[in-house]
Amino acid sequence: MKRIVVVGASAAGLAAAETLRREGYDGTLTLIGDEPHAPYDRPPLSKQILASEWHPDRLALRPPDDLAALDLELRLGTAATGLDPGGRAVLLADGTRVPYDGLVVATGVRPRRLPGDGSAHVLRTLDDALALRAGLGAGRRLVVVGAGFLGAEAAAVARRLGTEVTLLEPAPVPLAHAVGDEVGRVLAAAHLDHGVDLRTGVRVAAVTEGGVRLVGGELVEGDQVLVAVGSLPNTEWLAGSGLTVDDGLVCDQYCEAAPGVYAAGDVARWYNPLFGTPMRVEHRTNAAEQGMAAARNLLHPQARKPFAPVPYFWSEQYGLKVQAFGRLRGHDEVAVVEGDLDERRFTVAYRTGDRLTGVLALGMPPKALRGRRQAIAARSPWRDAVPAARTP
Repeated sequence: MKRIVVVGASAAGLAAAETLRREGYDGTLTLIGDEPHAPYDRPPLSKQILASEWHPDRLALRPPDDLAALDLELRLGTAATGLDPGGRAVLLADGTRVPYDGLVVATGVRPRRLPGDGSAHVLRTLDDALALRAGLGAGRRLVVVGAGFLGAEAAAVARRLGTEVTLLEPAPVPLAHAVGDEVGRVLAAAHLDHGVDLRTGVRVAAVTEGGVRLVGGELVEGDQVLVAVGSLPNTEWLAGSGLTVDDGLVCDQYCEAAPGVYAAGDVARWYNPLFGTPMRVEHRTNAAEQGMAAARNLLHPQARKPFAPVPYFWSEQYGLKVQAFGRLRGHDEVAVVEGDLDERRFTVAYRTGDRLTGVLALGMPPKALRGRRQAIAARSPWRDAVPAARTP
């Protein structure tokens, strides 16, 4: 291959570019990003950046000299708007065509919006975080729509800064779809303990200038509104390309979407043979690992390896660190294997069928998960992996 193009200049895209060079690729390597910034880390946006603990410069994934050493053709601040697979070219917003022999799609996701939320904040980019941060502090009121991990982290930081926070969630238990009712209730209690006005089972009709209007007519007042109701994969630019799009760019177990076209990171919906199901994972660790895997498989098609990770994610709220491995969603059973839910120090395991498929620890040392990731990777039977499990 003489030209490889990576579309998406964040964790997955940078990991793909670095891997290509590390594996010996010395051809033209183009990295395209719609933001003007060099690749930076996103998880700190809802934590250290929002809390004013970090200067934005600390977000850079690599120092300038390391980026320069990759000998990249950088196209920052210009979005990809189309793909011509027949002509093997990426079309950009400025009207240019970037030819390729191999392509890695790593365009990530964007926040979902709500009716009338043009005045509301979202939290995906550095600019988003800085704009939201400017309105936080004592005497200010923030309404957060969506009590998922992003909304919960932002709510926790805002409370720490003295902001009055109302957290709105349509489900009866926050995060139950991701971690189960039991863990969701523990995290909800932490919000209440720290003075958050948590309202569950409510639905938003629209965002207004003065706050949020609920279905039923009630106005929840706020100086700022953060909409954190999930995300959408950035796949619109692939319309008409012939690639299959279904909640992400659909790929096989090698992360290949079409001959010579691979995907990585939040935008990729690939078949994970370890769990026997397609999945799309929006977590930082997965983005880097999948970027590396996609690059290797693109560069060495005769020695491709399935991408079959045990996904990992973490979150921190009110000083409580949540860490999890595996696939937690759609589980059949959750059981405590160490600690106590009431004390907010525990490890829980998740069963799907007769297998251990996930494990989560809250307020526990890293060793609490030691060995359990390997058990998930080995597809260990539930009874063998968690013989001392107890139902909450």
